[in-house]
Amino acid sequence: MREKMILEKFFGGRTMVVASRHEKEKVLQPLMEQHLGVHVAIARELDTDKFGTLSGEVERDGSPLETAKRKCKAASELTGADLVLASEGSFGAHPVIGFLPANEEIVLLMDFKNKTEYKAKLISTQTNFSGGEYFDWQPVLYFASGANFPSHGLIVRKGKNDFSEIDKGIVEWDRLKESFCKFKDKYGRAYIETDMRAMLNPTRMKVIKETGEKLVGIIKNFCPVCDGPGFEVKEIIRGLACRQCNAPTQTAKAYIYLCQHCGHEQKKTFPDKKQKEDPMFCDQCNP
Repeated sequence: MREKMILEKFFGGRTMVVASRHEKEKVLQPLMEQHLGVHVAIARELDTDKFGTLSGEVERDGSPLETAKRKCKAASELTGADLVLASEGSFGAHPVIGFLPANEEIVLLMDFKNKTEYKAKLISTQTNFSGGEYFDWQPVLYFASGANFPSHGLIVRKGKNDFSEIDKGIVEWDRLKESFCKFKDKYGRAYIETDMRAMLNPTRMKVIKETGEKLVGIIKNFCPVCDGPGFEVKEIIRGLACRQCNAPTQTAKAYIYLCQHCGHEQKKTFPDKKQKEDPMFCDQCNP
């Protein structure tokens, strides 16, 4: 009952605009309408590609969070909405397990009426992100199959860092072969990579949904003083002691929570419900 009353107070009946042209609303709209009680609209006229493209033709100017904020502000200016949701994805080596590719997603909700924002970040190894240079059709077949083509789209262009000619959104075998042959005949090779745009990549869409679910969980964490939503971690204090040598590790030993509505701060120790860390995560015991 308390949860329902708080969410109704802050979000009930309001219109939330999703700043996306890549169909992310397919997974985000049901979440937001079910849990927050909002009406979702789509800012289809907003050209989000101007903030950067995953295929590289337009370089992203700023961090993923900064880019998500720009999308929200642009959608608000375009539609007049005071509640805007945007997401931004990044792909590359996993920050900890460097040999694995990873998908980092940020989902941001900006409430311009109440001057607050709520954000969630998720790093997932569930991605088909990959690419390479090809000279013959047979290796292309192997690559495409391994990249879950044709349920997941592909991109073909001249070179890894050459964006002067590019074919995007390829989801048919005939078109893939035609595009590959075109570049090979012209340049002797073709660079082929996964198309990471959400509407052409079901694996990424799943990660966006999981990040949206995480955002809902953050919003539903209410301040113990004022009941404001989004009582979230503002600082991580690392240094949980190793169980074997007692040296500090990189594992969190406390979280500092902050309410952006009333400014209340609260420290929670041992957030992972353990008071010592396994030696395998200790730089002294396992350098």
